[in-house]
Parts: sequence; structure tokens; C-alpha cells
Amino acid sequence: MANPVLSKRDLFTPAQPNYIAPNQGLNGFSANQAAAVALAPPPAWQADQTAWAQPEPAVARMTVEDVVQKTAISIGMLFLVAAFSYYFLPFEILMGAGLVGGLVALVVPFVVVRRHAASPIGNILYAIAEGLLLGAFSMLFEYFYPGIILQAVLGTFIAAGVTLVAYRFGGFRVSSRFSKMIRIGMMAFVGVALVNLVLFFCNVNTGLFPGPGEPVSILAWVMASVGIGLAVFCLVEDFQFIEHGVRIGAPRDQGWVAAFGLTVTMVWLYINILRILSYIRR
Repeated sequence: MANPVLSKRDLFTPAQPNYIAPNQGLNGFSANQAAAVALAPPPAWQADQTAWAQPEPAVARMTVEDVVQKTAISIGMLFLVAAFSYYFLPFEILMGAGLVGGLVALVVPFVVVRRHAASPIGNILYAIAEGLLLGAFSMLFEYFYPGIILQAVLGTFIAAGVTLVAYRFGGFRVSSRFSKMIRIGMMAFVGVALVNLVLFFCNVNTGLFPGPGEPVSILAWVMASVGIGLAVFCLVEDFQFIEHGVRIGAPRDQGWVAAFGLTVTMVWLYINILRILSYIRR
């Protein structure tokens, strides 16, 4: 599925109070007038209230280290659920649970975007739903292509690491215009995937997303390659929005939103890498 979680410029909310730039003034006053007002003694009634006023508590800010920790918790929980379902759930039960989990995992990101908030409990619930889907998906491909899961996991983290290095040291960025194109591409990709799923249940095989053992068409290669490319660009967008949230001083609890967005992107990347590896093994 696509990653709409970190695709809005106003996703993060600044936590710091209003900032007055030098020589900007306050409420229409010049900088000197504002300074004079600030240094003037308060009225008697205001002084009495000030004596009883309590200092406002400082708001904890989101940091990169905090986002990394929350992302590790989310992805770690997802892998634990996927591993548990893979090794301990019967195949018939796992396939049904994976389908339900996939539908839940499809809806949750849009709820997070609408509410502009995520929580540890929400991330754990998403990890459970997505973990069931990944467990079923991985079991199916591992049965036909032994060893492919380890290859896909390594490929996912290598691709994410290379993207992070290119972003951090190579200046790899996504412009606002290209970002809109990515979102349109993601919505189109997800739309095609959903239509293909409905046709699959109607016993119609389009050949766009062939299952294990089925012949691979040129369109299937194109779809898998486009999926990986969109996931990589989505990952760059995630890095940009997280950097933006840290820069504006977003509250610390919004780090769960950033962690959620990164988890969605990593799952999307893993599924498409798993697909293209299965095409190579055929």
C-alpha cells in the first residue's frame, strides 16, 4: 500500500512559542517600542496576578534519535508478530488472518493522516495487523522459493541504508512538484492493486501481480520496478518531513507519527523487493 502518512507539509505542529525576529517588533510596535513596553513595570493588578502565576512546563521536542527509537520499536514489533505467525500459525488460519490484517493495515494510515496523530498503542495495533499480512505473504513465497525471505529482508535494509546515505551525504532531495507526482503515482499504483485484487477474487488474472509459480509478464516486471522506485522516493520524502518536524520543534509525541510513516514505507519496500526477487528466481 502507499504511504500517505508523511505526505503533508503541515503534518507536524510547532511546539515552541511565537518567535520575534530581530527588529521585527511585536503587535505592530517597533523593536525599541516593544523593548520599552517589556521593561516597563506592570500595573498593580497585574503584579498581583504575576505573583501567583506558575511557569509553564517546557514541551519536549521531537528529535532524530527519538524517531529512530520509536521506529525501531514499531518495526521490531512488526517483525515479532510476522515471525510468530509464520512459525506457529497453521497455513489455512494464517492466510485468512493475513487478508484481514492487510485490510486493516490499508485503512489505518489514512486514519493517522486525518487525525495528524499516532500513539504507541496505535503503532502496536498496526504492527500486529501488518505482521499477520507479512507472515502470510512471506510463508507463501518461502514455500516456493526457499531462502527468499532472508534475501528480501537484507535487500530492504540495504536499499533503505543506501537511500539514507544518499540523502545525508549526497544531497538527494525531492522537490515539491516531484512530491506531487510521487503521490499521484502511489495512488494510481494502489488503485491498480485494489482492482487487481477484486478481479483475482472473481477468477480473473491480469498478470500484473503474478503469484508464486505463475508466469511473469513484462508488465509484472514494470509494476514491481515502479513499486520499488516509488518506495525509495517515499523514503526520501519521509526523511525530509522528519527533518522538517525536528527543525520546527514539533512535540515529542509526534515522533510516533514519523515512526509510523517510516514503518509503512519499509513494509512497502519489502513487499516489492520480495516480488522482484521471486521473479528472478523463476
